Amino acid sequence: METPLFDLAAKRLEQHTGFSQLEARGTLRIAVKSAGLSAQSLTIEGLRVVFRKLMPGELEQRGVSDSGGTCAAVMADLENAPIAASDSASNNPDDIFRRLAKA
Repeated sequence: METPLFDLAAKRLEQHTGFSQLEARGTLRIAVKSAGLSAQSLTIEGLRVVFRKLMPGELEQRGVSDSGGTCAAVMADLENAPIAASDSASNNPDDIFRRLAKA
């Protein structure tokens, strides 16, 4: 099962590209997997990497003309979403240890 952040990213990708829901989710899943990440434990930091480094190429392969602008628009939507703020309280082991180190 994907994280709510994955679901939101796929929805925004669908809106900004005109992809179907299946195309948007599949494209995002491919890019996430290519980054060595998992849709089940995706964080906002992971999405930043995906949308900066991998997604522009994925979108170009699928005929999106302004792939960089599309990625920037999706990330702007995600950064401003309330779910991105709550992502900082994730239960990912790396995040837990990072928070403990700061305490």
